[in-house]
Parts: sequence; structure tokens; C-alpha cells
Amino acid sequence: MFQAILLKIIEQKPIDRKSFLRAKKNAAAFFSMAPPKNQDLITAYRELRSEHKIEKNHLIEKSLKKRTVRTASGIACVTVMTKQYRCPGRCIFCPQVAGMPKSYLPDQPAMMRAIRNEFDPFGQVSSRIVALQNNGHATDKIEIRIAGETWSAYPKRYQTWFIKRIFDALNNETSRGIVQAQQKNETAANRCVGLSIETRPDWINRAEIKRLRRLGVTLVELGVQHTNNRILELNHRDHPVETVYEATQALRDTGFKVVYHTMPNLLGSTLELDLAMHQDLFFNQNLKPDQLKIYPCMLMKNTALYREYEKGNYFPYTTDQLIKLLIDIKTRVPEYCRIIRVVRDIPKKNIMAGNDVTNIRQIIQKHPEYVCRCIRCREPMEQDFEQLNPTLKITEYEANHGQEIFIAYENRKTDTLYGYVRLRLPMRKNTLFRN
Repeated sequence: MFQAILLKIIEQKPIDRKSFLRAKKNAAAFFSMAPPKNQDLITAYRELRSEHKIEKNHLIEKSLKKRTVRTASGIACVTVMTKQYRCPGRCIFCPQVAGMPKSYLPDQPAMMRAIRNEFDPFGQVSSRIVALQNNGHATDKIEIRIAGETWSAYPKRYQTWFIKRIFDALNNETSRGIVQAQQKNETAANRCVGLSIETRPDWINRAEIKRLRRLGVTLVELGVQHTNNRILELNHRDHPVETVYEATQALRDTGFKVVYHTMPNLLGSTLELDLAMHQDLFFNQNLKPDQLKIYPCMLMKNTALYREYEKGNYFPYTTDQLIKLLIDIKTRVPEYCRIIRVVRDIPKKNIMAGNDVTNIRQIIQKHPEYVCRCIRCREPMEQDFEQLNPTLKITEYEANHGQEIFIAYENRKTDTLYGYVRLRLPMRKNTLFRN
């Protein structure tokens, strides 16, 4: 029956989402039934395609897809959470909940999925793939993001097992070892096109980099938090910004993409210092990340920072102050950097004071002063790819004692970025690898 309804919808030749919904309603009425769920029509569409009864229909796929932004870039992102272990950090802003990896809460979406699967990576990945497919998303290209406590501090055996089970889930079969699992994934239906981990800058060394390469990691997320050494010390980060310089160069020179996590509104910081920090990210040649996550500090009760708040030593920014700061930051981010996120998805009930708005990115995008040319803000999203009219643009800049070359195809009239590659030419030997 669902196939018949879908054929009836196609017969009406809808031209946009609005006319698709009208056609769906008319088709259901023709068969004297209530409009079906999109998930049932997605299954019917795939069956008809596999039976060669219909041609590929971009409008139908787009109209049936739920939350299209999840795969708007052509890649599905799957977050996999590690279990609780022993984070080496003493950061005063991180919450700690029993049974949860440090800095994460049990009511966050990715964490809830991890809990349901008892932190088993195979179950987390498999369930997420099924959910994406049921909502109309393609899963042929997947970026795996491993989150939790400091990855580098976990036992090596756990790391290898964890990533092997991720590949087993992508391949939908169990391999003898991680190398076999990686090799099978090269031709699997759900291919891993990117694998990221989160770690501290002071855990990056020669042995760690070699191990990350063997595990198949392509992108490293560094908890930078701030570039002011006084603020780092006040918040017990236990390393200076110079450690970030060394880690960034080491990772870049060995082929990794680098993501920074920054945290405005830390203890001892100000709006002016936070803006200066984000300016420094792209003026200081020792920094210049490929991607950026801006995680404004959120005050939670089970942290040392909350005790400072109770003493009157810490003052969270208001939502209006944070919006103004984020707009100022985003206008300064260059076109070769992608801002992945601008706030963590912490449920309101856990935030004791300050901003508790989690969709702040959508709010600032509607602000009259908003301007941002980061990679994410210039993606084509749902634009018609038959009218690209791209031109080649090459941007060169120095970073971490090397020459960075950002090669992009874009539409300069609409300021739309269609695709890019990065090339790095190191200018001096990496000190991390000196004997």
C-alpha cells in the first residue's frame, strides 16, 4: 500500500516541499486512509528503487528526510561515547557524575544513546545508523566522533577494542582484528571517511601520534579552552599555551586535521579577553586551527567552579552578552576554518546561572549584525547543484612553521563553498621528532 501511495505522489509531480505535502495528503485520501509516516514512505521508496520501478527523485528524498541539516554536507556524523575512566585533568569547570565520563551528563542526547547500549561502541554505531536511515539520511559516508574523557589516557587495549568494534558495526560483521576491520571498511556500504578523538595538548607526543595513525584517526580535537596562561592556571589546566603550540605543529606535520575547543567565560576571564583570545587564534601563527568548537562555560552544580560562584568570585555572562561576543568572534573567523558548534547541548535544568539557551547559533544567524564566512556558514546545504557555476580560489597562509594552502571551489557571487582540500608544506623539522 505504501508503494502505491508513493507512486500516486510522484504521479502528481510535486515541485517543492509544500506541494509534496499536498500530494501526500491527496494520495492518502485517494486510498481512503490517513497520511502515512515518512518512515514508511522512505522504505517504500527504497523498495521501488531496488526493484527499478522508479528513477532517483531528489525532491522525494529531500521531502521525506527528517532534519536535513544532519547530512547537508554529504556526510553523516556519528558520535560514540567512551565509558568512565580516570581523566587526568583537574579542570574546575568539568562536572563529574557517577558512571559518566567526566564533563558529560546522563541526559545529553549522545550520552543517553550510550547508556542504552551500555557504552558498547558496536551498539551505539549500529543504532545510530538505523535511526539515520529510517529518517531518510544516506549513511554511505560517515564521520565517527569519539567523545568522553581524555582519549589518550584510556588503556591502549581498550582504545584498540573500541575502534575495532566501531568498524565492525560499520561493516555489519565482526573481524579478527582492527587491521582487517579497517580494510573491510574500504568497500563497505557504510564507509568511515573521518575519525576524530578528543584529547589534551599535553598528551600529544611521538608515541601517541604514531598510535593515533595506526588506529585510523584523521582529526584530533584539542581542549585548548584559552590562550591566556593566567586563565589556564586559574582553571587548573596544568599546562601553558605553549604546549598547544607544540601539539598543533606535531599533529599538522604528521597529517592530522586539528580542531580546537575554546571556552569563553572561564574563571578570571572577561568579554574583552575572550574576544582577544579568538582574535589570537588566527593572528598567532602558532595556532590557526582547521576547525573550531566554541563552548561557552556553563555553570553546573557539581563543579569546583560552582563553589567559586557561591563565594562571589565568578560571574557568568548573560545571554545578551554571549550573543554579542559570539557575533564579534564569528565575524573574525577566516574562510579556511569551520566553526562546528557554538554551544554545548547541556539541558537547561543542569545550568545554575548565566546563559541556558542551547540554540544560540540559530539566534545569532538572524541578528542584523551577523556576518560569518566560516566553512559551515558557506556550505550549499539544499542548493541546486546543477547551477553551481564554481570558480577556483587558492588561499595561502603560514601556520605552525609551515605553509598552509586552502584550495576551494566556490561561487563568489553567492559566497557559497562547494568543496575544498588542504595542503601543508612544513618549513622546518618538527621538534617533537628530534632524537
